[in-house]
Amino acid sequence: MVLGCDLHSTPLFYTVISLMNTIQLGQSDLFVTPICLGTMTFGEQVDEACAFDILDRSLALGVNFIDTAEMYAVPPRAETFNATEIIIGNWLRQRPGARHKLVLATKVAGPSRDMKWIRNGSPDLTAADIIAACDGSLKRLHTEVIDLYQIHWPVRRVPMFGSMYYQRSDTEGTPIQAQLEALGALVTAGKVRAVGLSNETPYGVHEFVRLAEQYGLPRVATVQNSYSLLNRSVENALDETLHRLNVSLLAYSPLAFGLLTGKYDATGLTGAGTSPQNRMTRFESTRKQRWGRPEALLAARRYNALAREHGLTPTQLALAYCYTGWRVASTLIGVTSVAQLIEDVGVFGTPVSDELRQQVDAIRWELRDPAI
Repeated sequence: MVLGCDLHSTPLFYTVISLMNTIQLGQSDLFVTPICLGTMTFGEQVDEACAFDILDRSLALGVNFIDTAEMYAVPPRAETFNATEIIIGNWLRQRPGARHKLVLATKVAGPSRDMKWIRNGSPDLTAADIIAACDGSLKRLHTEVIDLYQIHWPVRRVPMFGSMYYQRSDTEGTPIQAQLEALGALVTAGKVRAVGLSNETPYGVHEFVRLAEQYGLPRVATVQNSYSLLNRSVENALDETLHRLNVSLLAYSPLAFGLLTGKYDATGLTGAGTSPQNRMTRFESTRKQRWGRPEALLAARRYNALAREHGLTPTQLALAYCYTGWRVASTLIGVTSVAQLIEDVGVFGTPVSDELRQQVDAIRWELRDPAI
């Protein structure tokens, strides 16, 4: 069962962002809108018909950037592995004029760890894995080229998805240079236009750029990391790395899996009154992740209250913080209905005053990054 798209209950007037300036991603030739449609709900919370409606409306609103991954839908499981790419591919096949209007991004999953359905549970991501995964994505997406191909998470045991500490190891799998060489082969073959990283660290970005420049390999254009009021860890040195190396930040989970919409403020994550289709309510595995921490909900309530004090909805504050921040090139919005899409896009242009930013910083100083 999935959420309805609410296609006919949405307002007739909505913000069109096609006239917004596009942003160059790193030093690549890709230019994207500052809003990107994230699609990890397609195939789990959102069925194909609803996904088609969201994709159609997103394109009509002027969003030219779509992000997906071979791992999706989320929460990840064997039954929905590759489902999101298949849905997007079916949409592209039925919309012959859409592909040339879009910058299409996808990702190769890193070491599968506890996801045994990804490359038979391999603890590594080899050059051959990258090439094979790209070929699979091209086929599912019904496209001849992927505009931005990203490594979803590093082979190295770095802090991500709720962990806090780097785990030192004498064996760290396929070296970065070999991964870059595989990405370079895809670019040379015309299968990929530009490359990027996700869930990366300052060291990882520096090393990818250093090796690319030293050996004439593709230079990473982007890093897609979690960035929201509940997780500003990007600002703990990664932002300087991205700024100095001219690598663009793609911010995912700006609404912190719904915590920053206010819908859990009164009830908690599993309380009465929340929709049974909400991700946190529906999936116990999600509540066990960083978003489900009591500290995260406590901080979300503080930010949401602050938004209301300034005449904003919690969603408006959370998204406007990303939309207007100098660190962010494009913000990924994940929705389960057309109504949510229109609401999120409509926030674009909402200002965040210096006073409000100072008050946001004061909360962060007190509560830090509970959803890191």
